[in-house]
Formats: sequence, C-alpha cells, structure tokens
Amino acid sequence: MIQAKYTHTNLIAVDWRTLAKFYIEVLDCELVPPERDLRGEPVERGTAIPGVHLSGVHLRLPGVGSDGPTLEIFSYEPLAAAAAKKVNRPGFGHIAFAVEDIDAARAEVLAHGGRAVGELVKTPIGDTGHYYRWCYLTDPEGNILELQVKE
Repeated sequence: MIQAKYTHTNLIAVDWRTLAKFYIEVLDCELVPPERDLRGEPVERGTAIPGVHLSGVHLRLPGVGSDGPTLEIFSYEPLAAAAAKKVNRPGFGHIAFAVEDIDAARAEVLAHGGRAVGELVKTPIGDTGHYYRWCYLTDPEGNILELQVKE
C-alpha cells in the first residue's frame, strides 16, 4: 500500500482569476502564494500537451488549517472544449497525493489498473529554490490523479 497524503484538487477554469475571486469571496478560501505560471519542456512532457501553458493559483480550503489541502485553479493554453455541464458529469481536473517514493507509488498505481498520462517530471515552485517531481496517471476508471514529491 502507498503511504500518501491528500494535497490538492485541481479545477480547470476558462478564467482562473475570476473563478479564484469567487472561491475567495464566496467560500472563504485563502490565497496561497506564489501564483503559478508553468510552461516549457517539463510541463509539456508531464501533461502530454505540446506548447502547453498553465497559470493559476492555489487556494487554502476553509476550515482545514494552515497546512490543509488546497483547491488549485488553473487555466490552460490551449484549452480543450468543455462538455455541457450536468450535475452527474465530472468537472475537476485531478486529485493529487504527496508520496514519499514517487517511483514506487507510480508503479503501484500502474500495477492496480491505472494508466500513465504523461511522464514523471520536475518543475520549480515559483522562485523558492524548491522543486516538485510529479506525474499524472489515471485511476482504473480514467479519472486523473497526480503523484508528487517536494525536493
């Protein structure tokens, strides 16, 4: 079994600033700097989208404390066409889990019916000098999840 900790849920937005403002003002979420502006070869490999550009923010969810999980609101360029919204249609991009050994965790997901979406990559966390190693996979039903480790 993988030793994991829930870290964030990703929501893809047409306009991340407007959507983040809604979550802050209406649902008492709190901005967690820095803003994200991700592009380049590692992000393209990790997402399996050539020329991709991600931008957005993390919002601390209310009631979970300063170390609780966040809602990650990102906009993508290019942005795929959205299906019509219905109450029973998924709308979130992925669920993320922090793990101690990302290589072993990735292998465990794949061994239990998951599939790889992109490659395992390393991206900076703003200008903090720290990095995330991360990858996208699917669960057996095709829902996207992220595994990550901070370095």
